[in-house]
Amino acid sequence: MTAIIPVRKGEELPVEKLGDFLRKTLPDFPEGTLQVRQFSAGRSNLTYLLSCGEWEAVLRRPPFGPVPPKAHDMKRESTWLKEIHPLFPLAPKPLLFCEDESIIGSPFFVMERRRGIVLDTEFPAHIAPTEERCRKISETMVDTLVQVHQLDYTKTRLVEMVKPEGFMERQVHGWIQRYKRAKTDEIKEVEALTKWLVSHIPENSEATIIHYDYKLNNALFAEDDVTQMVGLFDWEMSTVGDPLADLAVAMSYWIEKDDPPLLKNGFGRTPVTVYPGFYTREEFIRAYAEKSGRDISNMHFYLTFAYFKLAVICQQIYYRYRRGQTNDERFRDLGKFVQSLVQHAWQLAMS
Repeated sequence: MTAIIPVRKGEELPVEKLGDFLRKTLPDFPEGTLQVRQFSAGRSNLTYLLSCGEWEAVLRRPPFGPVPPKAHDMKRESTWLKEIHPLFPLAPKPLLFCEDESIIGSPFFVMERRRGIVLDTEFPAHIAPTEERCRKISETMVDTLVQVHQLDYTKTRLVEMVKPEGFMERQVHGWIQRYKRAKTDEIKEVEALTKWLVSHIPENSEATIIHYDYKLNNALFAEDDVTQMVGLFDWEMSTVGDPLADLAVAMSYWIEKDDPPLLKNGFGRTPVTVYPGFYTREEFIRAYAEKSGRDISNMHFYLTFAYFKLAVICQQIYYRYRRGQTNDERFRDLGKFVQSLVQHAWQLAMS
């Protein structure tokens, strides 16, 4: 479960100034004192729960301190949600975007609050993780990903924000450059792995909307039926590109009970996908292929790249921690996880 906690030290918002801004900007914002708490999950953008009386909303802002170029783009994520929400109601509705950094110190956006259950490392005490329930949740995750890839972006402003041509070429070279900029420690497999990725880039044959951070703890499930999804969040990395890259990224987060310990526990406690009934990665990929009709014969490459991409994301966070740009102790041992992910990707490449 994702907890709502008091705001972490060093990540506070100027509550009074923010409340005044919301009162002037949102017509339904009530009189009263703004309350701010924080969602505990997430290692990239920061997410806060805003409340005033019965009114509630969610605020997203970049992490404090310097951030990588083109990352944590609040305007892009807010615009993306505005365009995709009418097509895909599971995406939350944005309420406002603010680029005036004098309000909270960075651009931010506010979106509707959805209520439900987030499944991460445990089930709620009142919900038994039966095999049937876990399998139905797996089916829902597959079905929703297929649905995302069926959305017609050509009838929206998203066509002005994306460049589908050469997607995988840009992705591979772009994430290699991100790694180089955030490098802290020597990992001997990196050079051979990146050369392998560059030499095995597939030709793009299809482009769809992709979420690109599709994982169980970015989904919200109904309180009265935990097998039904009622929200899908964290569209920061969403774009138009190769749907198999999206599937592979989802699988890089999808942990199995027989995975190596560091892979299972790299983000802390082991995810619920190790419970009996949840699909294996192979079952998930096969179900996706059957329901989408897509050829998955080249998933070997996409999975290798997905683990490298996840390694780079973690490396960027670890770089910020090492440089003292964040004091979040959750990031202390991320360097070991980065090394494990790189080694796992290299083993996949050579398999």
